[in-house]
Amino acid sequence: MDRLSGLDASFLYLETPAQLMHVCGLIVLDPATIPGGYSFAAMQAGIDRQVRDVPAFTRKLRRVPMNLDHPIWVRDRQYDVERHVHRLALPAPGGYEELVSLASHLAALPLDRSRPLWEMWVIEGYEDGDKVVVFSKMHHATVDGVSGSNLISHLCALEPDAAPIAQSTEERHGREPGARELLGRAVLTNLALPVHAARIVAPTVTGVARTLSRVRAGTAMAAPLTAPRTSFNGTITGHRTIGVVDVGLEEVRAVKTATGTTVNDVVLALAGGALRSYLEERGELPDSSLLASVPVSVREESRREGGANKVSTLFAKLGTDVEDPLERLEELAETNRHAKDHHQAISADALQDWAEFAAPRTFGLAVRAYAGLRLAERHPVVHNLVISNVPGPPVPLYFMGAEILGLYPLGPVFHGAGVNITVMSNNGRLHVGVIACRESMPDVEALVRHFPTELAKLTEAVRAPEEVTPIKRARARRTKARAAAD
Repeated sequence: MDRLSGLDASFLYLETPAQLMHVCGLIVLDPATIPGGYSFAAMQAGIDRQVRDVPAFTRKLRRVPMNLDHPIWVRDRQYDVERHVHRLALPAPGGYEELVSLASHLAALPLDRSRPLWEMWVIEGYEDGDKVVVFSKMHHATVDGVSGSNLISHLCALEPDAAPIAQSTEERHGREPGARELLGRAVLTNLALPVHAARIVAPTVTGVARTLSRVRAGTAMAAPLTAPRTSFNGTITGHRTIGVVDVGLEEVRAVKTATGTTVNDVVLALAGGALRSYLEERGELPDSSLLASVPVSVREESRREGGANKVSTLFAKLGTDVEDPLERLEELAETNRHAKDHHQAISADALQDWAEFAAPRTFGLAVRAYAGLRLAERHPVVHNLVISNVPGPPVPLYFMGAEILGLYPLGPVFHGAGVNITVMSNNGRLHVGVIACRESMPDVEALVRHFPTELAKLTEAVRAPEEVTPIKRARARRTKARAAAD
């Protein structure tokens, strides 16, 4: 029996008509590389051929009687690729604006829970018909960043006419139990919850104690509920708006090398600079730094078996209160080091362990009450937005024979945090995908366009022949501050 983990199921319970919990992807393709040429029928048939034996694509949800436990996955005996892979054409002139407008509409449509929780829309007519775009959706209950990349590898190859990277799977559909067995297992699971709670309390208390020690030492990661309020931190609607942009991975690496930071530090600094410019243009820039929630994969460290989502979260200040881009990067890099050390001191399975207590009925009612009462606008801001950095392939990839020119991931947005920025590397480029609640951020392009500008600023700054760089000045100030404190 294939039962959803508490964390996977939580994404089902969090979902409302406004707070949709699917993960999207915008894949721009060059159909000229497809052996024999492009046709929708051939692409649809090829996708069907590759996924029909993969459980993640052909399973659906089955509820436990009276919602006494998390749902289970069962094989969809009526699986039909035509219910999942659809065809659309862009209206003239078929440019970027038409594409993101259509993608925004598709992102705002919920997935049908009576079927396997994924869809793909093959969009023709992009850039005068020279490009084809695939807009994909998969529910967060089925994937996180790493597992999503693994699933897409069933459709991607290293050469146009080569077999997909993931050719076969050892996974099998779980046994489908009867209603009585489901009910009996649910009762036993609920009776075991106190034992589970007792087992995880001690590690949790230890983690809290370590956190308090780090707070006293000044080495703790940024705390939630300390973020300033912005125009995109309130109750969201079901409308979405999308923007995408590319930046050069080599330029990012050059900044990383020159400053002794990491690629992730530079990505967060770019996001911080872009958000600062966006808010400054609107006269909304807060005095304190914006706070981002950053999902972190714990797949390698986790001791738990099964489950699509193996993630934890750290909180990072983005330095939006710092004008100089290099100084922002250095401060962000230092706080990130503290955040990573702090995060590693917490059990990799802590979030998954506590998520087992998410009660289906109670959790869903609580989420709806939270939205209906607009509580996101009444309590302190937990975090301003979600930012993810997903490593991708360093070489060209081909989706059903078509070369991938752009691979833009798009995560969910939440009440209280109406913007999501996700970055994926791919063949020497960083693809930036931004999705927002339309009422929270009507003009996503006003944010997206600042990413290349911020990278240009950082590139120019690290090349400046200054005797004392802003980074050195920032380090000197912190050293002096620490000496004064001692």
